[in-house]
Amino acid sequence: MTKNPLNPRLHKPALKAVPAALLGLLGCSLAQAAGFQLLEQNASGIGTAYAGSAAVADNASTIYFNPAGMTELRDREISLGGSLVGASAKFHDRGSAVDTLAGSGNGGNAGTTNLVPNAYLSWKLADRLWGGLGLSVPFGLRTEYDSRWVGAAHAIHFDVKTLNINPSLAFKVDDTLSLGAGLNYQRMSADYLRGISTQPLPVAPGVVLPLNTSTVLFRANDWSWGWNVGALFKPSADTRIGVSYRSAIKHTLSGDLRTYSPGAPAPLAQAVGSIGNSDAYTRIKLPETLIASVAQRLSSQWEVLGDVSWTRWNDIQDVKLVRSTSVARPVSPSGAAGGTAQTLEADFRNSWRVALGANYTLNSAWTLKGGLAFDRTPVQGAATTLVSLPDANRTWLSAGAQWRPSTDSRVDFGVAYIFMKDADINNNQSPTGTPPVVPSRGTVNGSYDNRIWLLGVQYSQAF
Repeated sequence: MTKNPLNPRLHKPALKAVPAALLGLLGCSLAQAAGFQLLEQNASGIGTAYAGSAAVADNASTIYFNPAGMTELRDREISLGGSLVGASAKFHDRGSAVDTLAGSGNGGNAGTTNLVPNAYLSWKLADRLWGGLGLSVPFGLRTEYDSRWVGAAHAIHFDVKTLNINPSLAFKVDDTLSLGAGLNYQRMSADYLRGISTQPLPVAPGVVLPLNTSTVLFRANDWSWGWNVGALFKPSADTRIGVSYRSAIKHTLSGDLRTYSPGAPAPLAQAVGSIGNSDAYTRIKLPETLIASVAQRLSSQWEVLGDVSWTRWNDIQDVKLVRSTSVARPVSPSGAAGGTAQTLEADFRNSWRVALGANYTLNSAWTLKGGLAFDRTPVQGAATTLVSLPDANRTWLSAGAQWRPSTDSRVDFGVAYIFMKDADINNNQSPTGTPPVVPSRGTVNGSYDNRIWLLGVQYSQAF
């Protein structure tokens, strides 16, 4: 079989920039929060299902969840961690309306297993002033199907990565109130591979373009800026209340669209290329998030944690892939510069998350953790479920521990299993109009059986 040079799973060129190389480590399967947001900004929070995330402030990863929490740390602290994420996403067909020439089967397991790392440094700059730097992955998504599955014209491979660089400051107003703020310089990249159509396209007597076996790849990236703020209030020695906000970040991802037609005679292969090849871009606004958290110590052994968060996903409605240059011989307005090559109709709604957790101090060396959470999906229903994001409501069950080998060091362990409601899909991407001006991608109708597990380890050191 001839390898598809446009398939990022089979052919990936050498990455020459350091940020791009880092992004290669930051792959993620189905996102671990609603939509494609990632909560795994530390491993220490996994054990409590990230309850109390903006109030705990027990290591340098507070830079992400609430920069004001740096005032609770020692003069210098580092925190390094990683989370192993395993996802299963199995599609079950219920009569998808696609041409069998385009492919068949349920696509295998679209979920993958990946490592999501993070790193943080906090430093006391003056009597009441701290500075910090965080490297994290706030959004990510990866789904991969068999190349000739029944929904291949919707997606075969979908991969979104972010890398967030987050310098921050925190100021201790007094013993009860601290404030923090940070800037976010974020890189986002996307690879999206799909079949062009469910059907071949006759263009002349005896001449057919094999669009049902051809693919198109969109590959693009962008750097953009955002910001975050937080406050930490301590009304007593046993109570901490945290509030934090992360801004939306607008990305314009620029790259290209490239088509590939295996086994076609050269003139036909060139013709397929003339339909699709061009520079292209898409605009997306990654959502803002607001978190309110509490950490309450009940005794020398017990601490309870709570968390409520809200994410403005409804800024993502239609994601359009727009050509910035014209194809060689455009056959419709969609092939000209400024034309829309494809629209992903997400139609997201805002989402929220609640979490409860507890820490139990076993002795001077060990603390045990547990947590529960519920996360509402931004996907509104089967008609707008995308095969690249078969999302559903999630329930977390988490456990973990912290080991303190010395007064200056901590090692956190966490494991979580995420139960997901079956995600129904009935997504119609057939063209409208007579004659159709874009190739048909058919209707994918069925449901997804999704499961996710997390395993994280984090090392924190004060010096």
